[in-house]
Amino acid sequence: MPELGLADTNGILSQPWVSPRRTSSGLGWEHLYVSTQSERPYRAQFEPASTHLLILHLSGPVTVSRGRGRSARSGVVPAGGLFLQPAQEDLAVELRGDLETVHAYLTDHALCEANDSRPIRLAEKTGTRDPLLEQLLLALDGVLQRWEPSARTYVDHLTGMLAAQLAHAHPVEQAASGKAARSGLTQRQLASVRELMEGRIAAPVPLTELAAAASLSVSQFTRQFRASTGESPHQCLLRLRLEHACRLLRTSSSSIPEVALQCGFSHQEHLTRVMRTKLGTTPAALRRAR
Repeated sequence: MPELGLADTNGILSQPWVSPRRTSSGLGWEHLYVSTQSERPYRAQFEPASTHLLILHLSGPVTVSRGRGRSARSGVVPAGGLFLQPAQEDLAVELRGDLETVHAYLTDHALCEANDSRPIRLAEKTGTRDPLLEQLLLALDGVLQRWEPSARTYVDHLTGMLAAQLAHAHPVEQAASGKAARSGLTQRQLASVRELMEGRIAAPVPLTELAAAASLSVSQFTRQFRASTGESPHQCLLRLRLEHACRLLRTSSSSIPEVALQCGFSHQEHLTRVMRTKLGTTPAALRRAR
C-alpha cells in the first residue's frame, strides 16, 4: 500500500494560510500522515475526506466554528484541545486566530483494525480534551523531529494506539460487540514473532508484518502481545536489539559504529543513548569491561 501523503489531507494543508514545518511525507507511513504547522485565520469548506482528521492545538485559546448557517456552532479551544473530523463528512470550518497545530490523518482501515475489524463511526469534536491522544500526537511530532528509520516499528505502534483510543473513547455509537479476544498469544505465535524480530534485527520491522506472523490483525496482535509479554512489540524489539548489541560488544571485534548498524540502530549515538537510558552504561564502557 502506498504511503499517505499531502493528497490525502483533502486539500486542507495545501491552503495558503497553512505554513508546514515538518511532515511525514517520504517516510513510508501507510496508514497515517502527520504534519506540524502554523495556521492563520481562515474560513473554508471541504468535501468529505477518505481519512479521519485529528488536530491537536499547540497554542491557544482560539475560537473555532464549524458548520454552516443555523447549524454553525463555535467553541473556544485551549492549548491541548483537540478537533476531530470523521472521514466521509463535509467540513465547514472557521479559525478566528493564529494557531500552532499538529494534524494527524488516519485511514479508516487503521480505525477498523483497532476495533477488531468492525466498522465504527467517530463523533465530531471541537475542543475536547484527551490526555492520551494529546501525548500520542506529541510523540508522533517528536518522531518527525528526530526521524530514524529504526523508529518505523514505534510509529506503527503509535498509530495503533491512536486508532484504538479514537475507537474506544470517541465513537458516535458503539459497534455491535463480537467475540472477545484471547488474553494472549500462543507459544507458537510468540515463537514466530520472536523469530521474525531476531531475523530482522538490523532492519525495520513493520507492525503489520509482526501481526501477520501471528495471523492476527494489528490491533489484536498489539493487545495480545502485551498481555503475553508485558511489553509492546516496539519495546520487545528494542530490548532484543540492545541484547544483541551487548553480546557483540563483549565478543566481537566490530567497531562500535558497526555494532550499532548490525543491531538496527541508526548510528553510534543512537545506540549510546538507548544503552545509557536502559542499562545505565555506554557501548565504550561495556567494551572496556569485557
